[in-house]
Amino acid sequence: MLNETPILTPSRRREFIAGAAALASAMVAGLGPKSAMAAAPVRQASRALEPVRQIAAGTLDIGYVEMGPSSGQPVLLFHGWPYDIHSFAQVAPILAAQGHRVIVPHLRGFGTTTFRSATSPRNGQQAALAADGIALMDALGIRQAIVAGFDWGARTADIMAALWPQRCKALVSVSGYLIGSQAGNAKPLPPKAELQWWYQFYFATERGRAGYAADTKAFNRLIWQQASPRWAFDDETYERSAASFANPDHVDIVIHNYRWRLGLAQGEAQYDAAEAQLASAPAITVPAITMEGDANGAPHPEPGAYRAKFSGPYEHRLITGGIGHNLPQEAPEAFAKAVLDAGKLA
Repeated sequence: MLNETPILTPSRRREFIAGAAALASAMVAGLGPKSAMAAAPVRQASRALEPVRQIAAGTLDIGYVEMGPSSGQPVLLFHGWPYDIHSFAQVAPILAAQGHRVIVPHLRGFGTTTFRSATSPRNGQQAALAADGIALMDALGIRQAIVAGFDWGARTADIMAALWPQRCKALVSVSGYLIGSQAGNAKPLPPKAELQWWYQFYFATERGRAGYAADTKAFNRLIWQQASPRWAFDDETYERSAASFANPDHVDIVIHNYRWRLGLAQGEAQYDAAEAQLASAPAITVPAITMEGDANGAPHPEPGAYRAKFSGPYEHRLITGGIGHNLPQEAPEAFAKAVLDAGKLA
């Protein structure tokens, strides 16, 4: 039998302390470990997620943070644009303290995730990001995981659950069912809805690409402010995530993602079959919890519009208190609780 006593290196010691703090704050409220998430929200100081590890997975060398016991139930947490792994800086220790193996990767074009070949297309289409998630699971030897995310990360988790349900024990998706298609995106929206997508149309132009490349940090800070109008984040919090936008492929991936949606950029042939499946808007059969913040300033569908897309055990949760688009970072206790509860639905 293997000796499973953990070796606390300095970096692992920091993870252990953070997890212990999350658990202790819940137990102070008189709750045991498994019911700790029912405690009243406790705000904790933001912290850097570290250490960032690297692993070859498919076409990428993926940067990721891992917390919790290696024998625990795996959970993959996917961030969105323009955010990074620090959206889960408080969520990950809570889940690790509950015995989960938590994996938080940088998406392609963010942080330390890079392409293994200089000739690989800098492709941001939805199927590619979901395939990255499956490749990461394969590289880490994870057969099945709870998948959760918001924005691009929610779409990634949705697609993984729809196309690879056997790999997904449960799903948590902020803003619900976000799977789309080029044909669907070709249909015009009402004027007010189109206005919310201003940046997508800006990115469709060469002026937009040049503007984003020239002032990425200021641009993305504006998106944070618009998407979460009641979130009073500080400079340190923003700068911690903004460091991930310095990735050499960041601009290419972001521009391709939004141009692909509008049919202005081609995807890769290897994803054609997956995109054909996604264009049919497949139902998600795995247990799922969808979430929404009551002050989400980013474009998002109403819960009733996607309820029928979830055919398995399902809950929807509205998180109140001025919570915007970056729900895991703005309401980490609520997001962590949803992950824990989704696992129990399975």
